Amino acid sequence: MAEQRKWESIDNLIQEMKIKLQGRDELFRLFETCFSNTLQTTVWELANGDTYVITGDIPAMWLRDSAAQMRPYLIPAKKDPALAELIAGVVRRQFFYINIDPYANAFNETANGACWDKNDLQRNDWLWERKYEVDSLCYPIQLAYLLWKNTGCTSQFNGDFQKGADKILQTFRCEQNHEENSSYRFVRKSTVFTDTLSREGIGALVKGNIGLTWSGFRPSDDACTYGYLIPSNMFAAVVLKYLEEIAEIVYHNEQMQKEASCLREQIEKGIAQYGTVETEDFGKIYAYEVDGFGQYNLMDDANIPSLLSLSYLGYQGDGEMMQNTRRFILSEANPYYYRGKFARGIGSPHTPVNYVWHLSLIMQGMTSTDEKEKEDILRMLSETDAGTGMMHESVYVDDPEKYTREWFSWANALFCEWILDICGYRIEGGNNHGSTV
Repeated sequence: MAEQRKWESIDNLIQEMKIKLQGRDELFRLFETCFSNTLQTTVWELANGDTYVITGDIPAMWLRDSAAQMRPYLIPAKKDPALAELIAGVVRRQFFYINIDPYANAFNETANGACWDKNDLQRNDWLWERKYEVDSLCYPIQLAYLLWKNTGCTSQFNGDFQKGADKILQTFRCEQNHEENSSYRFVRKSTVFTDTLSREGIGALVKGNIGLTWSGFRPSDDACTYGYLIPSNMFAAVVLKYLEEIAEIVYHNEQMQKEASCLREQIEKGIAQYGTVETEDFGKIYAYEVDGFGQYNLMDDANIPSLLSLSYLGYQGDGEMMQNTRRFILSEANPYYYRGKFARGIGSPHTPVNYVWHLSLIMQGMTSTDEKEKEDILRMLSETDAGTGMMHESVYVDDPEKYTREWFSWANALFCEWILDICGYRIEGGNNHGSTV
């Protein structure tokens, strides 16, 4: 168990942060609790050297969450080879799972049959849930790349990684023509409509072969309204660029490099052609979802990848459109932007109306260039932890004592990453804090 190990690098960094945050006791209290929490409560090492990470209050390993939970630890891992190897173990486990099923989003520690719903189609005892989400295949590549760039560690690039990367490329290509090529189906009976796919599990009709790759579900685990989720396609373009570099330098695999490059270019062209909308009040902006036939969904969701998070993810979009998009999603024109006595920001259809997510508040602060806006968000975060010392999933805008998920490790990790960034500790590669969207 990772919590049985003493991480001197973690303790040292916490002490450094105590000095840097002197006079800001509340921020340090939150940082110390959140930074200690993930390694103490959600991470453990397996006998084969892999690392298993639960999300918090759900005892399964999400590909997305486990990568995001590890990001702030890349900073102390620069000086701690053992910690770098722990993170490499997370990547190895992620690609072990991807090779079992690239369409699944969450997995069990062993093939024990535990699951969210035993009646889901195409089950496997390794799978906790089989919601296909493009971002679930992006995050493990991102973590592997950032670990390499920040620490020099390469043990994550084993045979499973190379095989899994091929599966990711194959899956993204297949889902460029979901209607004709894909056998993926997801049906969950006796549930809300956001927890299943229409048309007997196929999902809403999309136009094929337009460059974009289809996603059944959003990073919130809610079903997409239209299958081309633009923030996830943008994230895919970013990590495919990472994969080109990994294929060239680590594997010397020219074929993989060419395939990743070609797919990236197709997705980027698809975003430019189909992923933008002209609006009367905000000018030309990026859509959240499109179907390729002309229908689109203008909104943003707190979960990442989001339109708010594009510069954080390293996406190089049109500067004016990114500014326009930010103005739109941080206004009440976004149907999931809420405002109240204690908080104002982006929520999600995944949680009740007027509940703002800590993830989106943190991301708003991380991508802002306005110091007043950053300080305002830090104040909101400090005032809405309900005395727990940790971030929540979402909080009611008029009463911080009303919140969802007291134990949500992804939000804790992102908060720590932002505070570290504020204090001058940066994760090298792939992000652009303090930029536009």
